Amino acid sequence: MYRIMIADDEGIVIDSFKFMLEEEFGDNIMIETAKTGRSVIELAERFRPDIALMDIRMPGINGIDAIREIRKRNPGITFVVISAYDKFGYAQEAMSLGVIDYLHKPVDRKKFMETVRKAMAQVDVDRDKRAKELEILEKLETVTPILENGLIYNLLFQDFSHDDIQNFKNILEITPDYGYMMALTFGEDKQEGYLTNGVGTSVRLQNKIRDLREIIKSYFDSVISGIMGNKIAIFIPCDKKEMDYNERIEIIDNARNMVRRLNGQMEAVFRVGIGSIRTLDSQMTSYNEALDSLTQSSGSVVHAADISVGPEYEADYPVDKETLLFDAVKKGDQEGAVAAANQFFDWMTNSYSGYTDDIKLKTLEFVLRAESLAYEKGAGVYQFRSRQDYLSIINSTENYESLRKWFIDKLSEASQNVKSRRENRSNGVIDRAKDYIQANFQNDISLDDVSREIDISPYYFSKVFKEATGENFIDYITGLRIDKAKDLLENTDMSMKEICGEVGYSNPNYFSRIFKKVVGVSPTEYKGEV
Repeated sequence: MYRIMIADDEGIVIDSFKFMLEEEFGDNIMIETAKTGRSVIELAERFRPDIALMDIRMPGINGIDAIREIRKRNPGITFVVISAYDKFGYAQEAMSLGVIDYLHKPVDRKKFMETVRKAMAQVDVDRDKRAKELEILEKLETVTPILENGLIYNLLFQDFSHDDIQNFKNILEITPDYGYMMALTFGEDKQEGYLTNGVGTSVRLQNKIRDLREIIKSYFDSVISGIMGNKIAIFIPCDKKEMDYNERIEIIDNARNMVRRLNGQMEAVFRVGIGSIRTLDSQMTSYNEALDSLTQSSGSVVHAADISVGPEYEADYPVDKETLLFDAVKKGDQEGAVAAANQFFDWMTNSYSGYTDDIKLKTLEFVLRAESLAYEKGAGVYQFRSRQDYLSIINSTENYESLRKWFIDKLSEASQNVKSRRENRSNGVIDRAKDYIQANFQNDISLDDVSREIDISPYYFSKVFKEATGENFIDYITGLRIDKAKDLLENTDMSMKEICGEVGYSNPNYFSRIFKKVVGVSPTEYKGEV
């Protein structure tokens, strides 16, 4: 069905056009008409036509101005101008407004019908495009919550690489490198600051998660997790690493309005804790601040900055350098740890050069803390007397450069131990996996089989295998099988069926396809070339 609007000040022209259209298209069209510029604008708003056949010269508002006005509210209409007014400037202006054709009266019936069919074809294209856009939007409505939950999981549980986060950012169109977390908690009722029946409420709200997400996003441009117990984690990206007082108050006001709306629509009681702005890899700290703030206040909305959640530091203490230092140690980033350690040591000697004992104590504190992190990562065996000479070294150090060297060496060693432990474990896993694959590739083995054999999860095995070998499991085992098949083709008289079975394929046709894909020729052709 196509809705067609005819705009002309001559009744005989309107009747003529209607007759031709109804004769040609019958029940496939719906027609309405107008005779003045104003009435055609009003008709377009009410009728919302697919196609508009417009005259230029009409009483009141002319056709060009009418098209321009209609376009503001109904940009999807396909316009055709049919006019006795033959002036190049009008035609040129009409075309600039997206009119698909400019016909001159009197109009030849054949030309008229060709133009109308052309307009209908354009309407079909626009409808198909809109349908595809809606289909994509529908898919995004399904996929986006999964992606957002994945990003939240990675941020909170530190289970990510830089590439992982960058991929999430690209897909979800997130550009900032900073943000803060909100902890949205809920229950059936609030008694003495505590929410009751959190589990029952979370089960009930599972059926309303879409409505929950829509309400949250109407107040904050955010990334939202799934329901975790009676909590939802909300990540709000920020362009800067600090917010001023007015910005904090605005966030709290928005959160209060959000909670009021949730309380009214979700038949539950909600509370929100808000953490401080952090880098993406420190969002777990922000989330913990948000949770801690809720335990220290009974309010419905609590910001960590209002109750001083977390440690406080003197004004110029380089918290960012300290964070970078220990993050680098935990990741086994030796170069990053050394750089951050030098920066922190510079701050100590520049700010407190006359306080040698304090600098020595801080140096020892950081070394012990870095080594503890390394032990937690499984880097080495803890020995009670492994630090027996630390105090004597610290006390006997006579200048800051010697102290710096000891400081840097120890932090470098701690991060290197973490890196070596990770690499050794990965290498051990990969070596065992390769041995198993080499001994069994002629059988029908899967990634799950190999993972079970070396006693790690398939997900983790797949990840470390790709990092170590540069290819995924399927490509690796395919390469082994094809190399073995080439050897058998070159050096034996085995039949193609025998070779197929020998290298782990049960279907000769499938084997032939894989061989040709990898080698470039079929097994038979390869045999003939040898």
